[in-house]
Amino acid sequence: MELTTVWFILIAVLWVGYLTLEGFDFGVGMLMAVMGRSETERRVLLNTIGPVWDGNEVWLIVAGGATFAAFPEWYATLFSGFYLPLFAILVALIVRAVGFEYRHKREGAAWKKGWDRAIMVGSFLPAFVWGVALSNIVRGVPIDADKEFVGTLLDLLNPYALLGGLVTLSVFLVHGAMFVSLKTVGDIRTRANALAVKAGLGAALLAVVFIFWTGMDQDQTAVWVLGALAALALVGGLLAAVAQRDGWAFTGTFLAIALVTVMLFTGLFPDVMPSSLDPAWNLTVENASSTDYTLTIMTWVAGLFTPIVLGYQAWSYWVFRKRIGTHHIPTETLAAS
Repeated sequence: MELTTVWFILIAVLWVGYLTLEGFDFGVGMLMAVMGRSETERRVLLNTIGPVWDGNEVWLIVAGGATFAAFPEWYATLFSGFYLPLFAILVALIVRAVGFEYRHKREGAAWKKGWDRAIMVGSFLPAFVWGVALSNIVRGVPIDADKEFVGTLLDLLNPYALLGGLVTLSVFLVHGAMFVSLKTVGDIRTRANALAVKAGLGAALLAVVFIFWTGMDQDQTAVWVLGALAALALVGGLLAAVAQRDGWAFTGTFLAIALVTVMLFTGLFPDVMPSSLDPAWNLTVENASSTDYTLTIMTWVAGLFTPIVLGYQAWSYWVFRKRIGTHHIPTETLAAS
């Protein structure tokens, strides 16, 4: 297998890791207003993702770095053409991170409520815009013979991409509810489970339409198979949620997100960014890649450090695996926060 193909696969794996893991903490952030009926319950929600949310974002940083190093032409065209959406995501992620860290720095309901809004907006916006961006990458955007994006922001707001944004938004919301149900006890767990089932019906409908549309556009057997497996995983997760099998329910949404991501990258290959103007101007794994020497060095480095990073993140999830509830939030902590 050529190194260009290897690095395309590795970047796809990084996006799978990012969307499946960051997806549920986006979902938890979006649920702050719905699930957090009191300060104690909001603290419980934040504590479910507190030990892991920043580690989940590492997947995005590594995916961006790998794209820059392995496929510089892809990186340049993507970040110039998608400048405004990616800038909006960056600002949202920063505001969200500040919200996590600052909401406990002062007393007062107004202070905390303001940062709770920041967390919710900082979760809603990326959850939607990532779907729009990834859908456009697969569908194709205006790229000229010089490998430059020549479209406008309105070109990115097409029906297929907007549907993709609604799919990621709704599925991440369900994924987050599944995670809250998996990680909590008591009334919060019950309400999260019920919400996951109700919201999951709408998310499943949107996802099926998106998968069908993608399959029709790409017309590849692998895309259809992966899309069908993703739909089955999502439906299976919802059935598990109805049966209150929290672990299997979360596994279902996890696999659904992973399989849809693989479906999109499978439909994209060997292109990395198709041109909607002329297929001859497509960016591919060959014409957008770095030199073999660069890719060889990157492969050795990735082979050395990737197992270490994966091992550490798996260990952190294992350490913080237990469920929490409102009784775990000390009274004195609430009074001081």
